[in-house]
Order: sequence, then C-alpha cells, then structure tokens
Amino acid sequence: MMTPEFLQDVLDRHSRWVRGLAGGARADLSLSNLEGLDLCYVDLRGALLRGAKLARANLACARLSGSDLFCVDLRHCDLRGADLSGADLRGARLHSADCTGANFRDADLREGNPMAPIGGPPDPQASPRAPGHGLPVPAGLCSRTDLTAASLRRADLTGADLTGCNLQNADLSEADLTGTNLSECRLCGANLDGAALAGTRFHNADLVGTRLSGCDLTHADLAGAHFTKMLDTLGLEIQRVINNHERWIESGGARGARAELDGADLNRVDLRNVNLSGATLRGASLVKALLAGARMIMADLSGADLSGANLSGADLSGANLSYARLNGADLHDALLCPAQILDGNGKPSGRIWATSLLGADLRRAHLVGTQLASANLSEANLDLADLAGADLTGAKLPGAPYFR
Repeated sequence: MMTPEFLQDVLDRHSRWVRGLAGGARADLSLSNLEGLDLCYVDLRGALLRGAKLARANLACARLSGSDLFCVDLRHCDLRGADLSGADLRGARLHSADCTGANFRDADLREGNPMAPIGGPPDPQASPRAPGHGLPVPAGLCSRTDLTAASLRRADLTGADLTGCNLQNADLSEADLTGTNLSECRLCGANLDGAALAGTRFHNADLVGTRLSGCDLTHADLAGAHFTKMLDTLGLEIQRVINNHERWIESGGARGARAELDGADLNRVDLRNVNLSGATLRGASLVKALLAGARMIMADLSGADLSGANLSGADLSGANLSYARLNGADLHDALLCPAQILDGNGKPSGRIWATSLLGADLRRAHLVGTQLASANLSEANLDLADLAGADLTGAKLPGAPYFR
C-alpha cells in the first residue's frame, strides 16, 4: 500500500488539476492498493483508477464522476451518496457495496474485457469517453460487472448501461432506472420494489425471483425477459414429489416419501428456502433456478445442470455435486462443508460426510465466503471462479487453476 504522504500529494495535485491551477496533475492510481482507506468526500473526478483495489474503502459522498474505474475492486465499499456519473465501471466488482443514494447517471457498467498492451491492437469495446486506453490490466480482473448483493436503494442509474451485469440479490428499491439498459442482466432475487422503470430495457434479462412490487412496467422493454416459474406451475407429479419429500423430512421418514427427481426439468424454478435434503436429483436440469437459502444436505445432484443458478446461502453440506455444471452459479455464503452423519436415534454419530465437487464445472462461479472445508474439488474446473473469503481448509484442490 502506498504511503499516506504520497497519496495526499497525488490528491493535492489532482485537486489543482480539476480546478485548472498551475502545478496540477491528473491522479493516476491505476492498479494501486487503496484497500480499506477512508476516502469519504474525496474529489477524484476524471481520475485514473483502473484495476485499483478499493475493497472496504470509505468512499461516502466521494466525487468520482467521469473517472476511469475499469475493473476496479469496490467490494464492501461505502459509496453512499457518491457521484459516479459518467464513470467507466466496466468489469468493476461491487459485491455487497453500499451504494444507497449514489449517482450512476450515464455510467458504463458493461462487461469489462482486457485492454491490449501499449502498442497493441485497440480494445473494440473501449468506451470513447474512458481515459487511459492502452493501459494493460491483468486478464483475471476482467469480467462481468458484479453488483451481487449490493445496496442501490434510491440510487440514480438514469441512462446507465448495465448490459450483462450481475445484480443477483441486489437492492434497487426506489432506484431511478429511467432509460437504464439492463439487457442480459442477472436480477435473480433482486429487489426493484418502487423503482422507476420508464424506458428501462430488460432484453433477455433474468428476472427469476425479482421483486417488482409497486413498479409500472407499462413503458419498460421486456422483450425476451425470463420470469419465475413458480412451484405451482410445475407438473402435478413434481409438485406431489416435492410436497411429499417435505413431509418425509418433517416426520423423520414416518410419512411422505423421499424425492426422486433424477433428470427432472426444473429450469428457472423458484425453490427458495425449500428443504430437499437427502433428495436425489441426478442429472436434473436446474439452469438459472432460484435456490437461495435452500436446504439440500446430502442431496445427490451428481451430473445436474445448475448453470447460472442462485444458490446463495444454500446448505449443501455433504451433497454429491460430482460432475455437476455450476458455471456462472452464485454460491456466495453457501455451505458446502461436511455434513454430520446421524445415528439411528437422530443424534450425531461423530462421523462426517464431505461434499463432493469432483469434476464439477465451476467456471466463473461466485464463491465469495463459501464454506468449502474438506470438500473434494479434484478435477473441478475453477477457471475465473471468485473465491474471495472462501474457506478451503482441508479441501482437495485441482492442479493449479487460475483463481480470481
């Protein structure tokens, strides 16, 4: 981390540059480590901050309009009341950031792609207004802009481009999304209650489990948007199987029957907080299913397709996910640690059963804060998976993947 004296000198010279005074110079803090710093009310309008680490920094009421924040790390930041209008936030990581009342008007939050090295070919997706083109950024930092679980309550996103952004479980209640482009966004479990949606584009957006209470969708563009498939819209047989399974769990096996849903089509279904512990779902299709908070302890999901599924906070202790497809799935704060094996009286036997992810496809999976202690990840594909804060104690890991 840079010294406080050097940072203060950079900020002082930038302040002079903003005001057009002699001796000023635009702040270039690209790739700098500013993690956890108190920068509230800082004036960094037009500054170069691409690839910088600002996780857990205090940027409340900061002035960042027109700044270059390409692939910046803003996880868990305090951005309340900050001005990010016109900023280049492509590929930024804003997981769990507090952006309440922030101004994102006309900001660019599209997917970020690596810039070519200096002298190399230009980036075809580079925004013409973004400064600093040509600065190399490590490829591992570049991906979809991540606003998972971010608070954007009452934020101004008028005219902002969030194409392809991950907004799962984000709070956008009462936000101004007038003219905002949310095409291809993942909004599973997001809260848009009371948001202004005039002219908002939801082309091919994933709205499974999205809260839209009090929203006027009359003038929103919903072409190709995907909505929740509720449990009561499933086939009667599948409903019966799930209901019987919950009775089986509640009665300790005295009533109902264990769910056998091998190969079932459960794509985009809303199964939040469902209890499918011990169920068998081998080869089932759960693409983009909403399983936040679900209990699937020791369930057999081997070979299942959970691509893009929302499993945040789910309990998958001891589950069999061997060769399952979990690419792009959200598993933040999920439990994939060992399950306690109970004896015939329902008491802990002292033995455990580890979660198996043998050969699982976890490319670009969101594993922030996930409990993976003792999990078997042998042969798993973890390319570009986000494992920040994950517990991998005793886990069997594959050979040298690229961890983000």
